[in-house]
Amino acid sequence: MHDYIRATLRSAVYEVAQETPLDPLPRLSARLGREVLLKREDLQPVFSFKIRGAHNRLSKLDAAERARGVVCASAGNHAQGVAYSAARLGIRAVIVMPTTTPSIKVEGVRRLGGEVVLTGDGFDAANEHARRLAAEEGLVFVHPFDDPDVIAGQGTIGMELVRQHPGPLGAIYVPVGGGGLAAGIAAFVKFLRPDVKVFGVEPEEAPTLTAALAAGEPVTLDRVGLFVDGVAVKRVGDETFRLCSTLLDGTVTVSVDEICAAIKDVFDDTRSIAEPAGALALAGLRRHVEDGQAPDGPLVAIDSGANTNFDRLRHVAERAELGEGAEAIFAVQIPEEPGSYRRFVRLLGDRQITEFNYRYASADRAVVFVGVQLVQGQAERRRIGADLAAAGLTVIDLTDNELAKLHIRHMVGGRADGLRDEVVYRFEFPERPGALLDFLDGLQMDWNISLFHYRNHGADHGRVLVGIQVPPAERSRFVDYVEGLGYPYWDENDNAAYHLFLDGL
Repeated sequence: MHDYIRATLRSAVYEVAQETPLDPLPRLSARLGREVLLKREDLQPVFSFKIRGAHNRLSKLDAAERARGVVCASAGNHAQGVAYSAARLGIRAVIVMPTTTPSIKVEGVRRLGGEVVLTGDGFDAANEHARRLAAEEGLVFVHPFDDPDVIAGQGTIGMELVRQHPGPLGAIYVPVGGGGLAAGIAAFVKFLRPDVKVFGVEPEEAPTLTAALAAGEPVTLDRVGLFVDGVAVKRVGDETFRLCSTLLDGTVTVSVDEICAAIKDVFDDTRSIAEPAGALALAGLRRHVEDGQAPDGPLVAIDSGANTNFDRLRHVAERAELGEGAEAIFAVQIPEEPGSYRRFVRLLGDRQITEFNYRYASADRAVVFVGVQLVQGQAERRRIGADLAAAGLTVIDLTDNELAKLHIRHMVGGRADGLRDEVVYRFEFPERPGALLDFLDGLQMDWNISLFHYRNHGADHGRVLVGIQVPPAERSRFVDYVEGLGYPYWDENDNAAYHLFLDGL
């Protein structure tokens, strides 16, 4: 611990980084009934905290190492930090990035003079390639998180926090990927302010540290989601785990919808746009407050970065209302008879209807896909469902149904008479030019495709819903085929949203 405190105090980060403000979030604070503060690492020269650890590491290189040059692997922010620092120090920097990296981060590295190498679909493949280059070309490998100098550099955020807020402080919420930021902040804060809680926050689709804490050691996840690309790491570092397992007060996992809602919260209060990883900590803070688990006192969230492609905001805006509990989605069966729509809408009262989709289902019933704006949160959502059921209508709450939110709402009406032997699967694949064609090429098979829905959300991964006609006798062979494709997939054959809106009559 003392070594890290000394290293943080002696850090060279302020040669390139700046002390970032600790901004109040008055709108969110009023809504939550708690004082919420945001540490603005999105205001760094490369729009991310990663410049701190990267420069601290590079500043420690001797003359011979600087002459060799450096290499790193990164999904974007560490890459920009290394490139920026290397340019200032006159060092060659080779940056290996996953092919799924948002273009704004790739261009940012090139603009800073880094030599970009795009390879692999995620951090782990890029990291393996970077280590190969280090061995082959004699480059110095700069780890994005599992390095004492990097950890100490990130720890300067904790140093600033305890100086900027010397009064009572309840908790600090920190985004976690490999664990370098959480380890650095916790080491410094816990040394000076052991009373302050420090929580790591992870996406539900990449709970790397949570899994490691449960196992008592770092573990490698089979897969991680790509939406929060800044923390899409399958395994925490050994050194970061050692520190985090000792110093953190726990972890919080949050959904994609909650992260999108937190991006909106940051914008509403600061008029700035956080990347998904940048808003991750605030999403965890909100979850703790709403669950009654946040300690007393002011609460701080780290806004770790703002490097996101503008077109990703389409998906963020679409999911933010759901994430903040401001919208609910229902599938409702109503009688196919004159006046039934009026009666149904009347049951919803004066609530704002955000979406209304319908397709003829049969002579005696209609199925409506409806979105409703919520004013009173989850209690109102439950009350709407109960009121509709009490009126004799069949109701299914689809608010937490990924298939419904990603695909069904855009496909209502796609039913087919006489369709036989259809099975339905949802897939994700890394988004890049030609990715959809690569996916389709992988689907060369003996069975007929009966349904296909793809949307480009401006994110770094594509989402596809596929229906395929597979006779029951061939289902086992088909499952083996799907496993062999190598893409993350979900079997949606029992999903109520599919049966209500797409299943053949």
